[in-house]
Amino acid sequence: MPVIPYLTFPGTCRAAVTFYASVFDAKIDTMMEGHEMPDFPVPTGMENHIAHCSITIAGGEVYASDTFMGTPENMSGCSVMAAMPDTAHCKSVFEKLAVGGEVTMPFQATFWSAGFGTLKDQFGIKWMISSEDTPTQT
Repeated sequence: MPVIPYLTFPGTCRAAVTFYASVFDAKIDTMMEGHEMPDFPVPTGMENHIAHCSITIAGGEVYASDTFMGTPENMSGCSVMAAMPDTAHCKSVFEKLAVGGEVTMPFQATFWSAGFGTLKDQFGIKWMISSEDTPTQT
C-alpha cells in the first residue's frame, strides 16, 4: 500500500482542494461532507465541512479533510513533494501555488533538477515542486 499524504484544514479544505485541482489541472476524485458520514456525530455548524476527499496530483494521491476537533497542527517538518516531467509546467505550477503564499526557495535549476523550488501556499501547506528534467550542464 502506498504512502498517501493526508492534509487537514481549519474549514478551508474545499477551497484548498479546488485550488489544487485548478493549479495541477487535476481531478478531485472524492469529496464527502460531514453530513454524509454514517455514524459520525458532526458538530453543529460543521455539516458542510469536508470529512474526506481525495485528489490525484502529479500521478499520486493526496487525501484531505477539514478538522472537526479544533485547529490542525502546523506542518513544520513536512512538505508535499510533486515531481513532474516538464520544467515549464513545473514552473507554472510553482508560480500558481505561490500566489498568496510564501516562497522559501525560488524555482531554479539545481544540481539534481532543471527546476526546483519550495513554498508555503495560501492555505499553509508546504510544497516542494521539482522537474524530472535533468539540469543543463555548464
